[in-house]
Amino acid sequence: MKSRSRTMRRAGAIATMSVAAIAVAGGLAACSSGSTANVGGTNSPAAGASAGGTYTVWDPYPQYDNGSAWAKLLDTCGASAGVTIARTASDTTALTSKVLLAAQQGNPPDVLIVDNPVVSTLAQAGVLATTAQTKISTAAIQPNLLAAGELGGNTYGIPIGANTLALYYNKNIVSKDGINVDSIKSWASLTAALAKAKAKGDKGITFSAIGTEEGSFQFLPWFWGAGAQLTTLDSPQAVAALTLWTDWLKDGYAPNSVINDTQTTSWQEFATGKYAFGENGTWQLSNAASAGFPYGIIPIPGETGGSAPAPLGGEFVTIPVQKDSARYATTEKIVTCLSSATNSYNTDSALTYIAATTAVQQEQLSKDPALKVWVSAVAVAKGRTADNLGTKYPKISEQMWTAVQASLSGSKTPQAALAAAQAAVASGTP
Repeated sequence: MKSRSRTMRRAGAIATMSVAAIAVAGGLAACSSGSTANVGGTNSPAAGASAGGTYTVWDPYPQYDNGSAWAKLLDTCGASAGVTIARTASDTTALTSKVLLAAQQGNPPDVLIVDNPVVSTLAQAGVLATTAQTKISTAAIQPNLLAAGELGGNTYGIPIGANTLALYYNKNIVSKDGINVDSIKSWASLTAALAKAKAKGDKGITFSAIGTEEGSFQFLPWFWGAGAQLTTLDSPQAVAALTLWTDWLKDGYAPNSVINDTQTTSWQEFATGKYAFGENGTWQLSNAASAGFPYGIIPIPGETGGSAPAPLGGEFVTIPVQKDSARYATTEKIVTCLSSATNSYNTDSALTYIAATTAVQQEQLSKDPALKVWVSAVAVAKGRTADNLGTKYPKISEQMWTAVQASLSGSKTPQAALAAAQAAVASGTP
């Protein structure tokens, strides 16, 4: 899906926005980049009473215009709360800069929908109200999904839905090459399948290892699947994960192009029909349906078995701090409407998301049983800023993708690359 591809294209900016974003909050001028669509005619909250009048919603969905189901849902939820919704849609990089500047100037939006790794940046900058302050219920949200919006013991919003990674496979190739995908439960069994594909004259696996957040995003399932922790980039478990990828390139199971591949170009390689496997996300489901060959999906395996935790993608619905705290009561009604079971199902289906609650996930499965692997993947997905990493994550991620690039290019061994990465994080090197 275009919207989900956008989620990870823009993720590359997240790793470098934290310092700049906090600087804006501290008083430095900022300029935003990228396309911005104003839908509703205003960029700032309307003055006036806390009930009635106009409430502003800023979101990262500029591809959805006034006539879209998403825009209509916002209008419906505004009407149910007795207010008019003024919507501004921007790409995430522009949106984050704008909301920080708006908060500094005292006119933030009432509702902000933002990519989940950005939540901790905004929370640390003092932009977001906690769910305790706004009375937003988080009881039905899966704990691992909610963790992406937690920092310092507080929760700053709720996920509108989630996406993550798994392995697509080409049914024609695995059948022809005698690969039993049901037997792929570990790194060893997956590597054996790749070797079998190569031996039969086919190609093994595509993934994105580009030197941006997308590369880190795709490496994390293998990193976490080995039992590694982001606080120790050079652990033996981390080295094992990077060695796996490096060996795949050396043995010809993955193409050298992965070093420059985004998730989009990696998908395009898989879509040629020449690869047995491709690591990618829920946002490629519509592309998979039109790829011209039958496909299947399996979870990314952990090193010794089970499903590896994959990184969590998707946006959070948050409420910026308001001078007039009485506005929160109406804002809570709007957010509750957006996250209701009925609306969550419709929204998540439109955005190719897996719902954040078990009840809505079950409804999704009843309508489309093929989503089972994605529901299972989301159940073990992990927020990149979880474990209270918050704004530490961007620096860690940058050093991670730098290490991956160094190892895959052959300029350093996996051990040396990750040791350098950990040393850079420890020293505070940008």
